[in-house]
Amino acid sequence: MKRLILTLAALCAPYSAIAAEKVELSSDVYVEKVSHDANGRKSVVLEKPLKVVPGDRLVFILKYRNVGDRTAENFVVTNPMPSAVAFQETLDGTELVSIDGGKNWGRLKDLRVRMGSGYRDAVPEDVTHIRWNINDDISAGSQGKLTFRGVVR
Repeated sequence: MKRLILTLAALCAPYSAIAAEKVELSSDVYVEKVSHDANGRKSVVLEKPLKVVPGDRLVFILKYRNVGDRTAENFVVTNPMPSAVAFQETLDGTELVSIDGGKNWGRLKDLRVRMGSGYRDAVPEDVTHIRWNINDDISAGSQGKLTFRGVVR
């Protein structure tokens, strides 16, 4: 049995986000490690991955910062899912998703996938893109972050 091992560079190569002109974006990817202490208490640690394998749980953090001298309005971040990662969830639940390469958008619970002559409800693994519409204006110098989880396919 051949095991797929991905380097961080391969994982992040297709990973990008699109934002307003004067808003800078940066991103970090972490692998989620679960451990138990001597008393059986569970703890979760986020580590920078050197390599990942199928089944590894990843946490993506997108940071944005208004580097302009004016307030950014109608701020939208669109993030394609890396092809090697299956979307799981966002931290805040305010996202819209696409299951067709960014052509159509909606809440995951409202989307349907064509299956032969019928349809089925979309599941997180169908997501190809995530989009956040930031409703609050982002004043000059302000910053924030968006977080989502995925699993290496």
